[in-house]
Amino acid sequence: MDRLLFALLVIVAAPAATAFYIVLAERALRVLPERRQRRIRPWLWIGPALLLLTVFLIYPSVHTLVLSFFNADSTRPVGLDNYAYIATDQSMLVALRNNLLWVVLFSGLTVALGLLTAILTDRVPYEGVAKSVIFLPMAISFVAAGVIWRFMYDYRPPGVPQTGTLNAVLTALIPGFEPQAWLINSSVNNLALIVAGVWTWTGFCLVILSAALKGIPSDVIEAARVDGATELQIFRRIILPMMSPTIAVVVTTMIIFALKAFDIVYVMTNGNYDTEVIANRMYKELFNFRNFGRASAIAVLLLGAIAPVMILNISRFRAQEQRR
Repeated sequence: MDRLLFALLVIVAAPAATAFYIVLAERALRVLPERRQRRIRPWLWIGPALLLLTVFLIYPSVHTLVLSFFNADSTRPVGLDNYAYIATDQSMLVALRNNLLWVVLFSGLTVALGLLTAILTDRVPYEGVAKSVIFLPMAISFVAAGVIWRFMYDYRPPGVPQTGTLNAVLTALIPGFEPQAWLINSSVNNLALIVAGVWTWTGFCLVILSAALKGIPSDVIEAARVDGATELQIFRRIILPMMSPTIAVVVTTMIIFALKAFDIVYVMTNGNYDTEVIANRMYKELFNFRNFGRASAIAVLLLGAIAPVMILNISRFRAQEQRR
């Protein structure tokens, strides 16, 4: 009951506080000259947003950076020791390698499959149904996706009925096939995790790229066909160049998700068997080992890897707006 009352209070109080702030700010502005009102009004309107950004984003980021130069319990400065640990510890090097695999394979496969399915579904009468089926994994949580694919890769010894879908299908179709422990075998387990991520995110890429494909004028493509261009030439010379801004945005978005990969890895392997990634390692350092210094350093590393990609994405948006 207390939680319900608190929720209702928040629902009512937040809009009321916003309305009170707007009315109070506008009344305060009336005592100023018109020229000053025009200068001050924008800052008063964005003031609450700037305050929230400072409290919940800027301050935590700066505080995390400061903690990355301290020891495990944040009582003694250790200089660059935490960053040296990142560069030399074997488990961290494995995590960095795996994140590189995620960036290359996950981003490449999701965008390539999204583009391929967008072009193929655009040519069939059941386009809506096909897109819905491919987009369906986005409707479930990534934790649930990890659980689903953990059952898909489940392993039972040879001679025992296979409960894992992949082993059951392969043993039924290929005579003499030995069931594989996909999530334990370090030669394939990272690829298995990436496949689960690709299955989840391909629908997102499909929707965005399909919208860009629909934006290409049909008369341009028809003119190319009349001039004798093949479908491959149309794709290379017309579709791909005209979709390149959208493809670049989707690629950078997928790179960001690849760098932040956590849910699927945590649920399916928890980083064991050489499947560790940066975000999962940060979680372990913070909650399992209670080492705030190393966890903060890993967080700073992750932020430093993501920030350039985000800046590139924003600059592309600005360039597109200027062209318009």
